Amino acid sequence: MSENELQTLTRTFTRKIDMALGPYRDIPAPDVNTNAKVMAWFMDEYSRKHGYTPAIVTGKPVSLGGSKGRESATGLGVFLTTRHACRDNGVPLKDGRVVIQGFGNVGSWVASYLHEGGAKVIAVADAEGAVRNDKGLDIHALLRWTRDKKSVNGFPGGDAFPKEKIFSIPARS
Repeated sequence: MSENELQTLTRTFTRKIDMALGPYRDIPAPDVNTNAKVMAWFMDEYSRKHGYTPAIVTGKPVSLGGSKGRESATGLGVFLTTRHACRDNGVPLKDGRVVIQGFGNVGSWVASYLHEGGAKVIAVADAEGAVRNDKGLDIHALLRWTRDKKSVNGFPGGDAFPKEKIFSIPARS
């Protein structure tokens, strides 16, 4: 969809489910293929009928009352949980080999945090494909690639493999 088509769809959807929404009823949150811009359109459309209501959605831009760090929060939580689990089970995170299923908002943040923590992300998969490099993927390059291409498919820094095989890749050396 073009950005205009997505905005029209979002606003139409908001109007159609208006009766189920409200700060004390149902508060939509971003999910797959949505972002702060989509949530801003959602809030704006709801506010046209009900007045300025920032509490109607989460995930909106900070300038519209959103929370700083919201975009990375779930990925940070996964990273912190992983780090604690590794420590509690005597598994070193530094130089550890990691495989990540999902490379959207959450998975890409998890990969970034794990990479910064010294782990080697050796394989990732998304809805379109998967890529692997046993020496460790260049996460910064992969993030740039997926921003442009919207998928890990074709990433030149690793070898493609069937995404269904992501769970069969050994993460330990």
